[in-house]
Amino acid sequence: MKKILFRDLLSVGLEADLERLNPWWRSLPQPQLPPVRRWALPEAMRNLQEGLTKITVLRGPRQIGKSTLIRQMIENLLNKGISPRNIFLVQYDELPELLKVEESILRLIDWFEKHILAKTFNEAARDGQQVYIFLDEVQNLDNWAPQLKFLVDSSDVRVMVTGSSALRIEHGRDSLAGRIRTLEMGPLLLREILEIRQEGAMPGYKPVNNLAALKEKKFWLELREFGKEHQPERDRAFWAFSQRGAYPIAHAKKDTPWEELADLLIETVIRRAIRHDLRIGPKGRKRDEHLLEEVFRLACRYIGQSPRQSLYLDEVRQAMNANIGWRRILAYLKFLDDTLLLRLIEPLELRLKRARGPAKLCLCDHSLRAAWLQEVIPLDEKGLKKSPHLRDLSGHIAESTAGYFFKSLIQLDIAHFPERSAEPEVDFVLTIGEQRIPVEIKYRTHITWQDTRGLRSFIEKSVYNAPFGILVTQSDEMATDDPRIVSIPLASLLLMR
Repeated sequence: MKKILFRDLLSVGLEADLERLNPWWRSLPQPQLPPVRRWALPEAMRNLQEGLTKITVLRGPRQIGKSTLIRQMIENLLNKGISPRNIFLVQYDELPELLKVEESILRLIDWFEKHILAKTFNEAARDGQQVYIFLDEVQNLDNWAPQLKFLVDSSDVRVMVTGSSALRIEHGRDSLAGRIRTLEMGPLLLREILEIRQEGAMPGYKPVNNLAALKEKKFWLELREFGKEHQPERDRAFWAFSQRGAYPIAHAKKDTPWEELADLLIETVIRRAIRHDLRIGPKGRKRDEHLLEEVFRLACRYIGQSPRQSLYLDEVRQAMNANIGWRRILAYLKFLDDTLLLRLIEPLELRLKRARGPAKLCLCDHSLRAAWLQEVIPLDEKGLKKSPHLRDLSGHIAESTAGYFFKSLIQLDIAHFPERSAEPEVDFVLTIGEQRIPVEIKYRTHITWQDTRGLRSFIEKSVYNAPFGILVTQSDEMATDDPRIVSIPLASLLLMR
């Protein structure tokens, strides 16, 4: 892509575009914002204004509300009396021409200081006027991290960055060590679903800012009781989640027929990622769009499972009618993981040796599977009673849901434990420091003693340092009398945040 001078862009209207993105400079209102405030808003505000790092990164898949959250943060700042000219928003998805500008961030900052702020950031700070910069979908920009490093090292400024690429955001962390804090925001929480549908309210459980709390059995027992205390609201929210997933648009437009919503999700989330996000740059343009779609289809089909390499090869070769190699398929799986639409949960590493085996596939939301495969699978108890033949598949979806939920907890180490010669499989293993917590998903009406075999085997081996385990079930009924195992329904587990 040929780079062009910044002043050339201004001549074709970029300055007007930037003013339209920042209407508060002219005392004009923003676009109307939804009343629901997502859980990440207060945390992002606190870190932006008072955090130890100058840069806050909010990452998550497309269409889950990152851009809306940024505008809500700006609204909060304005309501607190921050000068409108001390706030600068740039949306790189909205202004793709900025991708052609050499050192785009720094050149925009030069323009902002000169034409809007009318002073440097350091002069503003000296005068007690903190400046806030918001950069939306910045991962599309080459060398964004070195530019931000130079900016925050030379200027007194606070920066909020969003991105829908885990890999490119993580690459940025390497050069921004000590200057950045990351928050991850996935699809709606159950309590947010209830609120956005205007069907009640539910308080949040203990904020999981300190992962050490998960090491205590008491935390999980109290979470189970919290779910029971709020059972009516929890069950209403979980029913809505079962029917339509957890994308904001699905519940903000709850009366929209599923078929219309499915088409929208395919176009704005799945195809946007496959046709645009994964094909950015010279290498990206060489990626096969049809193969990306086929690999995503397999991830949907084998949701919550760990397909063997041979299965991928057989199905892809048959669908593509071509001799596709494993390394290429694996690379495309990792590309999808990069979009945060899919998370690959790797096998547990033990004794400094990585256990070889396939990764477990966890989708960010089961509504994407329902849309792509045109197959709606209920998760709620009433829905499964009407369609008992779907119970096994709903169990895989429940496993995927729990896996993605755990993976979204930043700094929580999660793996799966494949069956070994003398040890049964465990669906997930959470590692916090030296302690491990085995988690088994048994999404069925009746739980037997045999269903807890994997948990019991893992707990009983002292080398794993697992004092207790978690059994995720379908209902509130106590699933086991083993005091080392805490049983908790999936609906209550999802109330953790």
